[in-house]
Amino acid sequence: MNNIVVFGAGKSATCLIAYLTRICTEKKWTLTVGDADANALKKKSVQSPVLYPIRVNVENSEERDVIIERADLVISLLPPALHILVARDCLLKNKILLTASYVDDQIRELAPVLEEKKLLFLCEMGLDPGIDHMSAMQIINRIHNQGGKIQVFRSHTGGLVAPESDDNPWHYKISWNPANVVKAGSSGAVFRENGAIKKITYQNLFEQTGLVNIDALGNYAWYPNRDSLAYIPVYGLESAHSFVRTTLRHPDYCRGWKNLVKAGLTNDEKPVDPNSKTVADWSSSLLPFVDATNRHMYEQLGLFEKVPLPVNAGSSAKILQGLLERNWKMKESDRDMILMLHELEYELNHQTVFLRSQLIVKGENAQNTAMAKTVGLPLGIAAKLILENKINLYGLHIPIVREIYEPVLLELEKEGICFQEKIS
Repeated sequence: MNNIVVFGAGKSATCLIAYLTRICTEKKWTLTVGDADANALKKKSVQSPVLYPIRVNVENSEERDVIIERADLVISLLPPALHILVARDCLLKNKILLTASYVDDQIRELAPVLEEKKLLFLCEMGLDPGIDHMSAMQIINRIHNQGGKIQVFRSHTGGLVAPESDDNPWHYKISWNPANVVKAGSSGAVFRENGAIKKITYQNLFEQTGLVNIDALGNYAWYPNRDSLAYIPVYGLESAHSFVRTTLRHPDYCRGWKNLVKAGLTNDEKPVDPNSKTVADWSSSLLPFVDATNRHMYEQLGLFEKVPLPVNAGSSAKILQGLLERNWKMKESDRDMILMLHELEYELNHQTVFLRSQLIVKGENAQNTAMAKTVGLPLGIAAKLILENKINLYGLHIPIVREIYEPVLLELEKEGICFQEKIS
């Protein structure tokens, strides 16, 4: 009997746990879910004879050891910095590992041993990164097989609030890790545009945004993600003169957020001024950027309230995160929305072809979110296919190979996650 272990029962785990509970019931497998938060485990765990929720401190090697020892496959939805703890144990005990996070240097160092052991670690298997890789590679390989030469590739993804639940001036609510919302873009970005390498600092990232139109929804702003250049050889698009991977937000969001960055209110390193006693004191650096057109946005976040700062506030980023969690909290009936858009321009049979491939997914409510669905289902589907021996790979992988993306995208379509394509 196969036993799947999931570490992490946070916001993104809801749909993964529900999906795996269903699959394990059908297959007569078992599912173990481990988390340090007893309340999170209780919320995510349905009554099922195949599901075993366990409270675990993942930083305790003995507690990890007990759970991983009995696993056939491990899925980590932990904060990225903790993946390496689970990864090293999985390597030691010859257990397959899946994550939704970017491959970092620590994980990459394990690749040679994974090859030797013929063991599979599959990373970047969520939404972005994940579904973006799979859907893009499916299109790219199809164009290349037709003899097309891709000149422009732009891939945009955003986790947003659905229009019917959009009731604040930022057009945004928290549907995933709030710490990541605060830190988004903090490393700046580099990408290729018209043959030139473009670098944008964090200070300017939300100022120099692009614009795309999403069918039936209107215009959204985009800002480039981290290092797009690293994915040019991964996608086999060295011939493209323009290549960028981006994050989508409402234009008003970017107009408001750029000032929070300039005012230093997203800073996670610099200690808060000890002379700041209230939230209004702390946010005073924002005042030079406030005018009649945007003041209501910052008031909605409570930035000018003369209330005491949190005890042990630490950094500005932590204070801001607390305000976001309170003021951008989803109501129980709220729906979030995932948008993804691939834009490609290529030459085929002496003609220029434009392709748009668009995905819109809406959540059901604050618990069963589109974010949880699009992050969790690719992981769950991949786990099922691996244990059914329908994906037979070893080594360190991300989902850019046909053996992974074809069956996973097919299963995602059955779950209602499908792209609409237009070619002109």
